[in-house]
Amino acid sequence: MQTDTRPITISQAKQDASSIFLAKVFNWMAAGLGITGVVAYATAASGLAMTIINSPLFLIIALGTLGLVFFLSARIDKIQASTASMLFIVYSVLNGLFFSTIFLRYTGTSIAGTFVITAGMFGAMAVYGLVTKRDLSGWGSFLFMGLVGLIIASIVNIFLKSPGVYWVTSAIGVLIFTGLTAYDVQKIKRMGEEGIMSQGREAITKVSIMGALALYLDFINLFLMLLRLFGGSRD
Repeated sequence: MQTDTRPITISQAKQDASSIFLAKVFNWMAAGLGITGVVAYATAASGLAMTIINSPLFLIIALGTLGLVFFLSARIDKIQASTASMLFIVYSVLNGLFFSTIFLRYTGTSIAGTFVITAGMFGAMAVYGLVTKRDLSGWGSFLFMGLVGLIIASIVNIFLKSPGVYWVTSAIGVLIFTGLTAYDVQKIKRMGEEGIMSQGREAITKVSIMGALALYLDFINLFLMLLRLFGGSRD
């Protein structure tokens, strides 16, 4: 019996490192989504969602999730990997509490159906980001500007209460977060190829969490935009 003694090429080594890193990122993302989903369903089923939305807790939770994203993004180089891991889990729990309130507005069937659609779209764009030979780095600034415009338009529409603006921003949001999925996956893949796996366990964990957070946000926001477009209201 002969064994394959051919040397591993640099290209193969990069692909192997990228695959391992991507697996870590997607594992963290899946864990975060799982925690959020379980907490959201349990909170809604227990009736606590109604308490949350009718109390200052709703605003506190919303600001808490936003604050954690900014804190992790700004301080990831300063904190320990264990702290980053804990904060990511806390963020996922808080998001679960926040998103439990969607069960008060949309039917369970439409939420489940939209989740399946989101998973399919996210998966397709993630695969595209992995396999395409096209450099998607140029998408970054364009998508970021689109995201800023989307946020501004959404805030303005809180006061305008225009159904037309609501539907247009939702449709544009789907396009933005679909594009961001492919962009972020390719970016994470390149980080794996460029040597992140050689930087030590502490650094790998922290970068994995930040990559997972980016993909988590892409998925959650894509889900929300699709739910706004296709979700069946309880009213």
